[in-house]
Amino acid sequence: MTERTPTEAARDIPEATVARLPVYLRALTSLAESGTPTCSSEELASAAGVNSAKLRKDLSYLGSYGTRGVGYDVEYLRYQIAREIGVTHDWPVVIVGIGNLGHALANFSGFRSRGFRVVALLDADPGRHREQVAGIDVRPFSDLASIVEEQGVAIGVISTPAHAAQDVADAMVAAGISSILNFAPQVLAVPEGVDVRKVDLSIELQILAYHQQRKSSSAAGQEPVALDGVGDAGGLGDLDGRVEAPA
Repeated sequence: MTERTPTEAARDIPEATVARLPVYLRALTSLAESGTPTCSSEELASAAGVNSAKLRKDLSYLGSYGTRGVGYDVEYLRYQIAREIGVTHDWPVVIVGIGNLGHALANFSGFRSRGFRVVALLDADPGRHREQVAGIDVRPFSDLASIVEEQGVAIGVISTPAHAAQDVADAMVAAGISSILNFAPQVLAVPEGVDVRKVDLSIELQILAYHQQRKSSSAAGQEPVALDGVGDAGGLGDLDGRVEAPA
């Protein structure tokens, strides 16, 4: 097996491949936990829900091709992908907006096991400052800048109502946060160099509703009816300009 340095690999990995690497990592983790030492590209592709040709092409960007007749060393490949996407580090994370969703995110045990450590929970509502969630005190939003500096925070999570999201993002950027995970139903404007990943559950449900309607119409022998102007793949993009489908 061969491998590139992180700098070499980071230069030319397509965004669609980057989006699939965590899926491969999850599949490899499951294989490792089941005691599987090696796997073929077909086995790994099946576990990850992609075709084997796409998987082999994706892994070729890492410089890892497996061994002919043997396949991939599960532990080695798992480490290689984890290193490539940065989860071998301990990433301090701050969550802003401690409503129902914020509570759920703070209690999510998967953060720690995947290399993310929630160091602070912030909310602008003084009534929440008496709360403690997952063993962490909820602090005033005004403490953001000092927490980012003290903890070296580079990743921020926004779980506020839509109307507050842009102000929170602006404050995060001003404090030095350069990566934002946005759960608020609001498109954020950020400067160049700041990465935003948007998770909009309502849009995901609308996409599922679109596909469900098509399946139901096909089963009934009817032409699919558009949902509020969403009648094809192009219409789905109109729901949110930042919806992307990996190639």
